[in-house]
Amino acid sequence: MAISDDHIQGNSMAALAEEFGTPLFVYDADVLEDTYRRLRGILPADVDVFYSLKANPNVSVCALLNSFGAGAEVSSYAELVTTLRAGVAPGDIIFLGPGKDERELVACVEAGIHAIVCESLDELDLLDSLLEAADRDEFPVILRVNPSFGSKGSGLAMGGKPRQFGIDEAELRDSKHRLAALRRIRVKGVHAYMGTRFLNHTDLVHNTRQILATAEDLAGALGFPLETVDFGGGLGVAYFDNEEDLDLTALGTGLADVLAAFAGRNPRCRMIMELGRFLTAMAGTYVVRARYVKNSMGESFVVADGGTNHHMAAVGVGSFVKRNFPVRHLGGRAAGALRPYSVTGPLCTPNDVIAKKVPLPEVRPGDLLAVERSGAYGPTASPGLFLSHGFPAEVMVHGGRAHLIRARDTTEDLLAKQHLVDFRAASG
Repeated sequence: MAISDDHIQGNSMAALAEEFGTPLFVYDADVLEDTYRRLRGILPADVDVFYSLKANPNVSVCALLNSFGAGAEVSSYAELVTTLRAGVAPGDIIFLGPGKDERELVACVEAGIHAIVCESLDELDLLDSLLEAADRDEFPVILRVNPSFGSKGSGLAMGGKPRQFGIDEAELRDSKHRLAALRRIRVKGVHAYMGTRFLNHTDLVHNTRQILATAEDLAGALGFPLETVDFGGGLGVAYFDNEEDLDLTALGTGLADVLAAFAGRNPRCRMIMELGRFLTAMAGTYVVRARYVKNSMGESFVVADGGTNHHMAAVGVGSFVKRNFPVRHLGGRAAGALRPYSVTGPLCTPNDVIAKKVPLPEVRPGDLLAVERSGAYGPTASPGLFLSHGFPAEVMVHGGRAHLIRARDTTEDLLAKQHLVDFRAASG
């Protein structure tokens, strides 16, 4: 679903760059909807899709996905507020993360979300004491387990190893008496997230089967009703050469029997699949403008107005070998002869390279380049304050119309939160 030309819903990229400036993130609402609908179409009706805001926390992105039917998985106070402002019903929100503070826990209780996903026994004790101090009724929690088994096929494993996430399965199995001592907490389910960037459907089916079996076993061993199971997601997107996108049809076929069997044994259990990258990556394009084109020791460089300060994900974080996201030349020379360019940003570090020796038609100063599949982990995972450039504008094209959904940071925005000490007066 890469954008095949220089237009999004009839809007030229050049016109968008002229109106909103560059660097710029552009999101295609039609692609967001198509991605969600295709996923929804291969899942059983009794599986809920929750959007993980960490991938792209823009309130309009969240609101659009929620309008299609997605719930929300949040991991900070700001993300919780974002989902509520986006119109997500509290009963369709879960809050997870290994380091929740008291304000976040209290906010979850006050909002009445579906459940807090607790990631340590101490967190359970803290929440229980907060509820008791406030004389609140029982509040539902889901236990995040770090399973004893490892994941298959993950680009970044999140379970089955020593991790800050969740409670080790062995420790959880020994905690029955400690759970029983909680006075204001109602344990209602299990959460496990095995990793991200899965591109093989058989690995996802295998991991889901393992998670569901573990959830049933833990509920029986610890004596709590299994009312919710979040079996994660981690569906991958093919960014690099020699990668292929996930076969959704095969995934749906593989999951069908696993999920149906589990639902048959647990007819009142809510099943949740949470996804971030998969839902948003394909819809986004990062647009930069070439400022300079130069040659250094036989290598051609495009120095653009944006780089890793906005799109750190494009450098292949977590990869041993640098690989390129798909990059296109926007403009009339797009059909010319190709030559290798390394595309860099404006930062004073040699690491500010968003594409290494990528084949492009001739690039001249002022030309626009597009980094595709950039709707996830752009600004949210990038050092936007490096050299005080700030974060770029974000635009969503919906119904053929471009909407500014995040204003570009200005110098005054960046300085407004700083406080100048009058050292001359202080020393006088």
